[in-house]
Amino acid sequence: MSTDIHHGAGSPGDLPRNSTVSFETRDVKVRAIYWYLVVLTISVIGSFLICVFVWRYTARFVARDDAPMMPARAAMGRDYHTMPPEPRLQGVPGHDTDPQQDRRDKVQADNEANEKYGWVDQKSGIAQIPVKEAMKIIAAKGLPAVPSAPEKK
Repeated sequence: MSTDIHHGAGSPGDLPRNSTVSFETRDVKVRAIYWYLVVLTISVIGSFLICVFVWRYTARFVARDDAPMMPARAAMGRDYHTMPPEPRLQGVPGHDTDPQQDRRDKVQADNEANEKYGWVDQKSGIAQIPVKEAMKIIAAKGLPAVPSAPEKK
């Protein structure tokens, strides 16, 4: 690296000039770049037109050979194409209930059912008790013994 101060010919804001370096016109051919861009543009437009032609041909081909729509589906009108068939999942457009509220209601109903006393079958002596109470009874008494299966000969 040189420590000499370079004195340029001109004002302090001008770029330094070197007499041994110059622009060579044979390095960059602007005309070739323009021709490339023109050919590229024509190719893209031509490809687009070919794609449109192929799409229209296939759409006509499918429409010609396709079976006619069933009258029930035709009567549905525009909804036939926008709505999924029945039964629809919760949360999709056209479904009236909120899936999160349905879940909250189900959890609340299950919790209430697990916490109540009542008879399932009074004649057989089968009762329903809360889960916590049932766990306490099982912890105190243990599970009933299961009879062993008879041996086969």
